[in-house]
Amino acid sequence: MLYIVLSASIHGEEGEQHSSCERVIFLLPSASASQVASGWSATALRCFNLLGKSSSKESHVHAHATEAMAEPAYTIPAFRQRSADETEEYQRVTTHVAKGLAVIQEELHRMRISTKAQVESLAIQREVQEMMTKKVDLYDEVHKMPDFLVALRPHTVWEKTPVKLFCTVEGKPRPVVKWYKGGVPVDPLSAPGKYKIESKYGVHSLIISRCVVSDTAEYSAVATNPHGTATSKAKVIVKRPAGAGESCHLGLVPHLTEIHPSKLEVTLLDRFSVSFGVEGGSISLVCTMVVVPDLPNVPPHAQWYRDDKLLKPGKHAEMSVGGGLARLKLPHLAKDDEGLYTLRIFTKDGTAEHSAYLFVSDAAPSAAGAPGAPMSVKAYDINSDYVLVAWKPPNTVNEAAITGYFVDRCEAGSDHWVQCNDAPVKVCKYPVHGLSVGHSYHFRVRAVNSAGMSRPSRKSDKVTALDAAEHERLQVIKIEGKYDIVIKDDELEGVPSAPGQVIATRNTKSSVFVQWDPPKHLKHLVGYYIDGRAVGSKEWFPCNNKPFKHTRFVVHGLTPGETYVFRVQAVNVYGLSDESQESSPIAAEPALGGGFQYATPSAPFGITMLSCDGSSMTIAWKSPKHCGGSKVNAYYVSERNADSSHWKEVNLTAIKERVCTVEHLTEGTFYEFKVQAANLAGVGLPSTPSTPMKCEAWTMHEPGPPYDLSFSEVRSHSLVLLWKAPVYTGASAVTGYLVEMAKKGSSEFVALNHDAVNHRYLQVSGLEEGESYVFKVCAVNGSGHGKHSQLSEPVCAKALPGTKEIVAGVDEETGDIFLSLEACEICETSKFVWSKNYKPIGDCPRVAVTTEGRTSRMTFTNPDKDDLGRYSVVVTDTDGVSASHTLAEDALNTMLELSHAIRHPIIPLKHGLNYEILEKGHVRFWLQAYKLSPDVSYRFIVNDKEVTSGEGHKISHDVSTGIIEMTVDLFTRANEGTYTVQIHDGKAKAQTSLVLVGDVFKAALKEAEFQRKEHIRKQGPHFSKYLYFTVTEDCTVMLECKVANVKKETSFHWYKEDEELVPETPPNVMSGACAIPIPLFSRKDHGIYKAVLNDDRGKDTSVLDISGQVFDDIINAIAHIAGASASELVLQCTPEGIRLQCYMNYYTEEMKTVWKHKESKIASSEKMRIGGTTEMAWMQICDPSDKEKGHYTIEISDGEQTYTRTFDLSGQAYTDAYEEYLRLKAAAFAEKNRGRVVGGLPDVVTIMEEKSLSLTCTVWGEPTPEVIWFKNEQEVASSEHTKITFDGGKFASLVINKVTPDDSGKYSINVRNKYGGEFVEITVSVYKHGEQIPEPKLGHHAKPATPVATPVPPKSPAPHSKTPTPTPKAHTPASSMKSPTPASTPVPKSPTPTPKSHTPTPKSPTPTPKSHTPTPKSPTPTRSVKSPTPPRFMKSPTPPRK
Repeated sequence: MLYIVLSASIHGEEGEQHSSCERVIFLLPSASASQVASGWSATALRCFNLLGKSSSKESHVHAHATEAMAEPAYTIPAFRQRSADETEEYQRVTTHVAKGLAVIQEELHRMRISTKAQVESLAIQREVQEMMTKKVDLYDEVHKMPDFLVALRPHTVWEKTPVKLFCTVEGKPRPVVKWYKGGVPVDPLSAPGKYKIESKYGVHSLIISRCVVSDTAEYSAVATNPHGTATSKAKVIVKRPAGAGESCHLGLVPHLTEIHPSKLEVTLLDRFSVSFGVEGGSISLVCTMVVVPDLPNVPPHAQWYRDDKLLKPGKHAEMSVGGGLARLKLPHLAKDDEGLYTLRIFTKDGTAEHSAYLFVSDAAPSAAGAPGAPMSVKAYDINSDYVLVAWKPPNTVNEAAITGYFVDRCEAGSDHWVQCNDAPVKVCKYPVHGLSVGHSYHFRVRAVNSAGMSRPSRKSDKVTALDAAEHERLQVIKIEGKYDIVIKDDELEGVPSAPGQVIATRNTKSSVFVQWDPPKHLKHLVGYYIDGRAVGSKEWFPCNNKPFKHTRFVVHGLTPGETYVFRVQAVNVYGLSDESQESSPIAAEPALGGGFQYATPSAPFGITMLSCDGSSMTIAWKSPKHCGGSKVNAYYVSERNADSSHWKEVNLTAIKERVCTVEHLTEGTFYEFKVQAANLAGVGLPSTPSTPMKCEAWTMHEPGPPYDLSFSEVRSHSLVLLWKAPVYTGASAVTGYLVEMAKKGSSEFVALNHDAVNHRYLQVSGLEEGESYVFKVCAVNGSGHGKHSQLSEPVCAKALPGTKEIVAGVDEETGDIFLSLEACEICETSKFVWSKNYKPIGDCPRVAVTTEGRTSRMTFTNPDKDDLGRYSVVVTDTDGVSASHTLAEDALNTMLELSHAIRHPIIPLKHGLNYEILEKGHVRFWLQAYKLSPDVSYRFIVNDKEVTSGEGHKISHDVSTGIIEMTVDLFTRANEGTYTVQIHDGKAKAQTSLVLVGDVFKAALKEAEFQRKEHIRKQGPHFSKYLYFTVTEDCTVMLECKVANVKKETSFHWYKEDEELVPETPPNVMSGACAIPIPLFSRKDHGIYKAVLNDDRGKDTSVLDISGQVFDDIINAIAHIAGASASELVLQCTPEGIRLQCYMNYYTEEMKTVWKHKESKIASSEKMRIGGTTEMAWMQICDPSDKEKGHYTIEISDGEQTYTRTFDLSGQAYTDAYEEYLRLKAAAFAEKNRGRVVGGLPDVVTIMEEKSLSLTCTVWGEPTPEVIWFKNEQEVASSEHTKITFDGGKFASLVINKVTPDDSGKYSINVRNKYGGEFVEITVSVYKHGEQIPEPKLGHHAKPATPVATPVPPKSPAPHSKTPTPTPKAHTPASSMKSPTPASTPVPKSPTPTPKSHTPTPKSPTPTPKSHTPTPKSPTPTRSVKSPTPPRFMKSPTPPRK
């Protein structure tokens, strides 16, 4: 047999024990000794790596253990295999060893508790008292050789009882303590369980358990550091009770250890956790406890420590114990208070302890970017006239670098601070001089950077300026009457170098463990600052605010799941080093462990080959039968040539799965493999080496073997077999699997399925209760059956005691449909793993899994047909607790009906949650229930946060109406989101939600802002109704608006296109309404119209854009009135044709008017002309013919309604109209061709005698007219005095040479042909030379005639005359004169009906035909005179208007 003893403990640098692993004794058969020894070195290293870094003592132990384990052992011959009986015996012994290991661990735990003797409490109390009387205010950087504050004491104890030797030692750096017995080092590994060495809170102890007489000796503790060695010795005498044998008497009087007076049993309950404070605040650390017996006058003895230093009650630390509480209050927090706080309470069995870290962050700086306050201000080298003040620098993360420090002093009892240095000092120490002998002082320090001054530090303890010698002096020299520090040679280098590699590992869900390598150049290191940063952020945050002395630190207060990186800076009196390199990113997630004592897992087994390609082999194995209490999280594989005894590790990093591909093998060589499993406790024993496996490439077309056969739902007559797909698939994909079964020990296998199944599980039934079976599986592809799997482990067809099946049901409270299983057995590490069709469900939104105690429930979120199937659950770390249930459609429908019935008691709502915008921009959210009781309760939840009635929100309800409402006073962008109301009324519930996001929210926000602006607008003069239009009965468009809150001084103005409009009637704002008319509305009235209100209270504007749709709406409104007022179509004949006219209140071409002939739309053309005036619409048929006979219609549309008027132009109506057209056409032709004076004659001529008068005009007619001149109605004949000419049938002249008064009179010209003529009169006045020019007659002002040359028309035979002719006024209107010729054509009657007398006669729309008569250039204007011929235009009687 081979005994292997392993003992390890992990300690901090200062002796604080972090975790421990008790001694483990492995008892193994000799047959496996070589296997264990050959692979032990790697196993031991893995154990120590999992346990963490050890101290120097543990390194020593590790070295001894490694050396002992490396001793040569018996080597098993190659290819030697155990028989089945040997394997079973080996497994039985392994099981026995595991059970024995658990018993030993329990015994060791009991021994550790029992060794907490009363003498420990008494010794620690004395140590504390001695330390309290001794002043230890030495500066942290002062080096000192070891010195025992509490020395070892001699002990006399009885045999088989424990004894504890302890001492307290100080020194800088911290000494290392080694224990000796009779001058020989004490080795805990030499006698497992005999010795235990501890170091806590500066107390070093050696515990000897179950003393025997041979333990009587002189024991010594040797403390060593670079500055020296100190030794403390004490004797231990072990006495044997009388009758038990001879005593060992060494000449010393037996003396039993004094018992501590405390007999109280104390159990800590609620403990203070990691805490966070801020400078200037206060915090309390509280532990609750149960004390037996609970004596009011005898409270437990409690001590508080900070960073292993005992705290004393004072103004900065208030302590109290009693009433089931131990409390430490820090009323005035400073960064000096940051550290690890420990509560130690002395109990009957020893001590009860608890520790947690307190972080103190900087208070708000006095100026943005200013540094934090310095800390740990202390006075050294105290003298009668100076004191050396030293401190520690603050951490600077995102602030500017510190440029220096100011030191202040204050006499004790005063609040007046005096600055000691004029310029900032750059190092963290400064000599203060000028003190008064015998006076006491306090000191404080402030840091300075480019942004400003920091807050002052906590003031130092009181210092009296005396020439005291008890304090160690720092060397100071005097220069020019002042004191300066002497800088040693090794201090000239300044700040330390940057720390080395930073490694972060998981700790808890909100903390990370950070460790780093110290700087290469320490330079009187004070400590370290650790900074953190979330990945993706640029801002660093401080993890500690007080320099931390060790190279490992737990960062607390992190966001769970967030990923961080960390960096470290070293600190000394000169400042901070450069930052270290950043650590690798790490997520804040919990690590394994948690205070549970775990064992290593047992060995894996069943190694099998899954595939081989000639240079690599894929192997698999089975899980250990015992996991050791924690989940197996790693596997390590080793391989060796079958002809060699040397094992080679395959993987250095952990393998998570139970499959591994071993590469770089030699083809044709046989290899053996072994596997080790690891968990939180360490690496377990290696498996038995596999059978030799040949590295030969697989080339068969069939698939390789399936593997990892496992069982579920084992019952008395059935079970479920599960397996994994083969790694080697062959020439084609796997199409199914065949399963065979045999009874244990039998070689006769029975096929369970003749047709291959395409899934990797099989329900096996028909088993015999209590019988054991084995199974094997082979895969099938297109080439055939592949290799069989390794035989499964034997499984007994017997259900576990108390096995229960999955229950399907509906929750009576919530109506949830669920599947539930109550496990018959469970352990602390067990988990319920649910599957559907034997595929793990995991995080699926369709189901939710909850576990409470032994029961796990899977609840369906929204069950439907997709949830149908077979569900199973397996409880891990048990002996196969599992069950399954098939959810069928009928069962699901039944449960859905029951779920609905349970959930039915809801509050029926008449209206769900809705909103409305109130005035002032308030938003009201409301809902209405059919009925509410007075006991109703409800909650408004906005974006997952409950809103209560208060500032900005008003929440109320009305039971009578069932309305629940919330009014939001100020609705802004922050109010976007989901609004939910949850109502509870007895057992009934209701919930309604309103999603206000995106466009819906924007519309609500826009309306709220509009109403808010409207409210502000209405505080001054405003439009209560903005500009709008109306149309009057006479089709006048009115722009109107209504105004409010106006006064007499309020002005009102109209604008069109920014040009002011001034209506005939000024607007009267006091009437509350203003309007402006737009008569005869048409497209010219397009534009932007604006109305403006203004007074001293404000201004308001209303705008109406009359274009686009607004313009169309106005036209439609006009058409509505005009169409209703339209008359029937009337006939009007003209010389051009037949016209149909429709009279109405108003017509404009923008109106939608359609003319139709025989239901066909008429387009305006030369044949059919369409037009109108403001009073009517017309359609004219030019040069009509029989084709134009028929039914004519006009349609007037207002967009909604069409008004129709018709006229039947056929039969007699057409005949009469056509005759009238021909008559008017002939009359027009006669009028056009009759004789007429085109122009050139004046109305009045005044001329002086002896002058020549020429009256010349242009005449026209077809045929050429006859021209006759008259004087005083007597025809004038041509003579020498009076000459008459008519040239070319166009130019007629009357020339009087040397006029006399007798020539005065009324002259006229008569021009006519067969179609008619024209008669024009001229008045001539002759005055003598020197007389006053006579007044012109006929009311016209005439200019005196000026002698002019008579115009000669073209081709005229008459000679030019030099006689002057009068020039009439160009723009003198023509006089209307009666023609002596009667009209030759009578005026015919119109065939159109006679209109009523009250109807006004409209103007004729008939256009004036163009005259083909040439108009000569003449100095006389054209006059209009009455013609003896019929008029050119005939007005038709106006029909009555409707």
